[in-house]
Amino acid sequence: MNKLILGLIGTLGILILMVVFISAPISPVAYAPSPPLELSGVLTANKLLQKAELLALGEIDGPEEVAVDSQGRIYGGTQDGKIMVLTSDGKLDVFAETYGRPLGMQFDKNENLIVCDADKGLLSINPQGKITVLAASADNLPFKLTDALDIASDGTIYFTDASSKYGHSEHLYDLLESKPYGRLLSYHPDNGQIKVLLSELYFANGVALSQEEDFLLVNETYRYRIVRYWLRGPQAGTQDIFIDNLPGFPDNISSNGQGTFWLALFTVRNNVLDTLHAFPFLKTQMSKLPKALWPKPQPYGLVLALNEQGQITQSLHEPTGQHLKEITSAREHDGYLYLGSLHNDRIGKYKLP
Repeated sequence: MNKLILGLIGTLGILILMVVFISAPISPVAYAPSPPLELSGVLTANKLLQKAELLALGEIDGPEEVAVDSQGRIYGGTQDGKIMVLTSDGKLDVFAETYGRPLGMQFDKNENLIVCDADKGLLSINPQGKITVLAASADNLPFKLTDALDIASDGTIYFTDASSKYGHSEHLYDLLESKPYGRLLSYHPDNGQIKVLLSELYFANGVALSQEEDFLLVNETYRYRIVRYWLRGPQAGTQDIFIDNLPGFPDNISSNGQGTFWLALFTVRNNVLDTLHAFPFLKTQMSKLPKALWPKPQPYGLVLALNEQGQITQSLHEPTGQHLKEITSAREHDGYLYLGSLHNDRIGKYKLP
């Protein structure tokens, strides 16, 4: 028995030495997150999302963002590069295949489905399923993780490249490295011009326009906050913090066009990870381990409603994570919230009061 224990200790020691001395895929910096907002008051946990209907249950793999067309058909991208369409009779078909990882999506005024594909860039897919690449780089820097978008009334597409360094399968490296590789961009369909509006964002994720389209919101997922970029008025071209210290990881955000933003949070904050951010050496060592050994996200479903002043007006929870979890998008359509998830096998449909 003693020999067995000594052997195990020796093996563990060798593994530790291997982890310490092999090269790391990241070069992290220290970061001290502010304490999160407490789950009290308007944020008090409830079970409202357990009432959501589950669509395409077990049939769709990771519909990160959901879009609804003029006929009420529901679209979502999958892990294997397909965009699926769910008809009103519950039939699920392949609408298009990007051979990448389709994330954010929304229909333009011509019924083209505009898609942020993490691998392929900003795409336009016509009603027949034909794919056109609108943009794959800006300022001579290729997109690495094209993520989320919103479309203005004049057709301008505002979108994000979450990270210029790490692709979608490496997004946890971006989390540990704690450096700003994200960008907010615009695409003008009349002339194909691409502009970089903001750079050095900490994992630039969801995008949403205000009701009057005078400002634009963009989520910094790995800073637990939302940045506001002013499009019009005396502050045009500047940025400020819309809301900070969120209780979870903000993913996509959408506007209902009537002054409410719906914010999907992938999960609640992780105290172990928040503490770890102060220690770059430990983050370096963690990056060498298989991701299966990293801190796991708590299974939790969470969506927040915010007004245009940055105040949280409502929260929708699923604290068990069994019905809905890892919610990455929430889009309002005809009195319902449609809820997507990066990894789950369903689309939530929650009836609004």
